[in-house]
Amino acid sequence: MSFSDTQRLFSGGNAPLSGVGSILQRLYLDGPLLGGLLMVCALGLVVLYSAVAQNMDLWIQQCMRLVVALVAMLIVAQLPPDLLRRWTPWGYLGGLILLIMVLAAGEVGQGAQRWLDIGIRFQPSEIMKLAVPMMAAWYLHDRQLPPKFMDLVVIGVLIIVPTVLIARQPDLGTSLLIAMSGVLVIVLAGLPIRVMVLLALASIPGAYVLWQFMQDYQKQRVLTLLNPDSDPLGAGYNIIQSKIAIGSGGLFGKGWTNGSQAQLEFLPERDTDFIFAVMGEELGLLGVLSLLALYLFVVGRGLYIAIQARDTFSRLLAGSISLTFFVYVFVNTAMVTGLVPVVGVPLPLVSFGGTSMVTLLAGFGILMSIHRHRKLLPH
Repeated sequence: MSFSDTQRLFSGGNAPLSGVGSILQRLYLDGPLLGGLLMVCALGLVVLYSAVAQNMDLWIQQCMRLVVALVAMLIVAQLPPDLLRRWTPWGYLGGLILLIMVLAAGEVGQGAQRWLDIGIRFQPSEIMKLAVPMMAAWYLHDRQLPPKFMDLVVIGVLIIVPTVLIARQPDLGTSLLIAMSGVLVIVLAGLPIRVMVLLALASIPGAYVLWQFMQDYQKQRVLTLLNPDSDPLGAGYNIIQSKIAIGSGGLFGKGWTNGSQAQLEFLPERDTDFIFAVMGEELGLLGVLSLLALYLFVVGRGLYIAIQARDTFSRLLAGSISLTFFVYVFVNTAMVTGLVPVVGVPLPLVSFGGTSMVTLLAGFGILMSIHRHRKLLPH
């Protein structure tokens, strides 16, 4: 496939809009991106149906949450990027206040204090998945690129504050991913290679410092990655069962709802963190590759939208959202296959969960807004 063919794939072509395309344009929705997202969500519902076959209420809840998330995406897509940029500092500040409220009076579940219940139970950390990259892009919008040293210091503080608050819940996995979303904005802003190398070197002693502040169970997850068979019925149980499930699926899988590891409940967290293993067992390598291909298309379309953006805020934000989505996919799939420690990161748009799905689709609503409103911006 040539470069022009690849560009045409992610650009959606240049055919005149009519029918459904015209409706999507009036709603500020991007057809190719929407189609890719809906296919991921549909495949996710198919796999989740099998994972929660003994509790269909969860599947129905997920369907309802998907509808809410799609509505959120539609609403966000109507908001011009300029309006989103003006409101970014207030959204970031509101997110910090919610994180402080979680530490002060949040609900505790599974040994962590991560939820607020104000009539609706949600995780404020999910809000920061959008607020942090938006704030970093907002700060760099009217400044010289590549960013100067003092600009890097300011953005570093903007990233570190919510990261520390989330890590104290404790939720190390989410805090690191949110930090990554802000770092990606800096990289996309043209951070020199030599600076990235220095930061990479600085991360070595930084990892040692982080180790000292990690909880015992978090340290155990890292040690288990190195040798999961050292405690096959304890710390290594999850990853061992996940590998068995994925490996037993073969090329074509055992068939939908016929996975022994999932259906006989050997596989833990099969509807959330380890749902990728359910897919590998029941749909096989072909099913897994189909999902990864859809993810790749969504990320590629997002990066195309970033390239087409007409201002710094939109370009940096669209690029960060797209690449962060890729990081989520990579971390979850690497986690369930034993390549990285278990960090509790759900598989995007597939794992059971409400706040995460709303946040993800709202983020893609921002991408659609950036793409559909770009003609209104000055050249």
